[in-house]
Amino acid sequence: MDIIDAHQHLWQITRAECHWPNANLTAIYRDYNSADFTAVSAPLGVTGSVLVQSQPSEADTDYLLQLADGNKNIGAVVGWANLAAPTASQSIAQLAKRDKLRGLRPMLQSEAAANWIVASAQAPGLEAMIEQGLSLDALITSRHLAAIATLAARYPELNIIIDHGAKPNIAGGQWHEWSEPLARLAQYPNVSCKLSGLITEAKPAACVSEVKPYADTLLQLFGGQRLLWGSDWPVLNLHSDYASWLMFCRQWLRATAPDVEEAVLAGNAKRWYRIQ
Repeated sequence: MDIIDAHQHLWQITRAECHWPNANLTAIYRDYNSADFTAVSAPLGVTGSVLVQSQPSEADTDYLLQLADGNKNIGAVVGWANLAAPTASQSIAQLAKRDKLRGLRPMLQSEAAANWIVASAQAPGLEAMIEQGLSLDALITSRHLAAIATLAARYPELNIIIDHGAKPNIAGGQWHEWSEPLARLAQYPNVSCKLSGLITEAKPAACVSEVKPYADTLLQLFGGQRLLWGSDWPVLNLHSDYASWLMFCRQWLRATAPDVEEAVLAGNAKRWYRIQ
C-alpha cells in the first residue's frame, strides 16, 4: 500500500525568512531537508508527501517549490501568499503557474480576529484561488471553526482542508467547544480534514492512545473519503516520533475502519491535492 504523508515541513534555520522554530524549541531547532524526511519516512513505506509552508513568506514558498521541483517524492506544495495585499490576485495567479503548487495556507491561527478569513479584504485573493484551482489549508483552532463554516458556505467551489483536526486542546481536555462546531463544519462537502498534529496538542508525556477519541470523532465526522493522514513532521518530534505516530494511526484504522485505510493513508491526499 502506498502511503502519502499529507503534511510535512522542511526548513533551513539560517534563511532570512525563517523565524520559527526559535532556539527555545530545542527538539526541532535545526535544519530539516528532504534527505532527513526520507530517512524517517521511506523505511516505513511512505512513498510521497505534501510539503507545507511554515513561514508567512513568499520567499519560503519559493524555497519549497524549488525543493519540490527536484524531488519526485514531493507530490504537492502548500505555500503562502498575502491574501490581504491589494495585489493578491496577481500574486496568486503567478504562483499557480508553478508546477507542484496545489494550495495556500494563510496561517489563520496567528490572526487576532477569528473571522479574518471572511473579511471583505480577503475576498479577491480567495476568488483568485478558486479561479486557479488552489485549495485552502486552514491552520486553525476551535475559535475559528464558525468562520470556516461561513467560508465553506460562501465559496462551495473552494476546497478547504483543515489542518491537525482544528488543533483541539487535548492537554486541557477540550471537547464540546471543539467537537460541536466541527460537526457543523463537516456538513460541507468541500471541507476535508487532516489526521495530523493531534499528539502535539496533548501533554508532552502523553501516549498516542490519548488522542484516540479525537481521531474517532474526525473519522465519524468526515468519513473515509475526507480524512487525510499526515505526520506534521518535524513538529511531531516535540511530543512523539514518526514511526510511533504512523504505527498508531495504522493500527487504529485497521481496528476501526479497515475498509478506508488506503483512502486515509494515500488516496485522499492524491485526490484532494491532485497528486499525479
